[in-house]
Amino acid sequence: MQRIRLRYTKRGRLRFTSHRDFQRAFERALRRAEVPMAYSAGFTPHPKVSYANAAPTGTGSEAEYLEIALTEARDPEQLRVLLDESLPAGLDVIEAVEARTSGLADRLTASVWELRLDGVDPADAGRAVAAFDAADAVEVQRMTKNGVRTFDARPAVVHLESLDGSDGTETHTSRADRPTDQPCAILRLVVRHVTPAVRPDDVLSGLRAVADLAPPVPAAVTRLAQGLFDEETGTVTDPLAPDREAATAATEAETAAAATAPA
Repeated sequence: MQRIRLRYTKRGRLRFTSHRDFQRAFERALRRAEVPMAYSAGFTPHPKVSYANAAPTGTGSEAEYLEIALTEARDPEQLRVLLDESLPAGLDVIEAVEARTSGLADRLTASVWELRLDGVDPADAGRAVAAFDAADAVEVQRMTKNGVRTFDARPAVVHLESLDGSDGTETHTSRADRPTDQPCAILRLVVRHVTPAVRPDDVLSGLRAVADLAPPVPAAVTRLAQGLFDEETGTVTDPLAPDREAATAATEAETAAAATAPA
């Protein structure tokens, strides 16, 4: 059985698809592309697809991950092309690697988010970010199925900065989600995956609590990356890198073995 790991996106209007919507679209794409899927056992077999830490409905993403199990080996890049062609524009499969290591979900420990705040002065956003960073605790509330839950959002946010969306700063959302000529604030943040999960809207609630920052329109939110958080550098690393490195090492070993084999 071969396992393939995919990185896919949710762009533009497709950010409003729910995780269940994507599951249905992806399973249809598997059938269109005639992927030799492995199926679970039992009364109602289903394709073996493992989804990892899906972004909330309404947010865009450049870094969603899943893993599929195949009954026959396929070239990862050819498979990526077939699946990408079988999905609607906006749900784009942009990378595929053969799984050669374990624990993909364990390598998704943090996310990099970008929040576009239309109608917010960058100076006001900068002051709010400074207040958030200086706070020892930032309590926010979220409605759950068991009622309102209060928790501290501050420890999960390891980095938060304000960018000026009107000065030509390179951002993702200014190009893709809601382009506009009007000045706006851009927030870039790195958030650990903790329990309870701290989402971008929780950080916005925290900014409202500590600095009364209230965007006049909903923020355009995009996940730029997710992966293992490197404590030394403060960066989020590529979760597929270990699989690519293992594949390269295996290829080099095969080449060396072929070169030394007797004629």
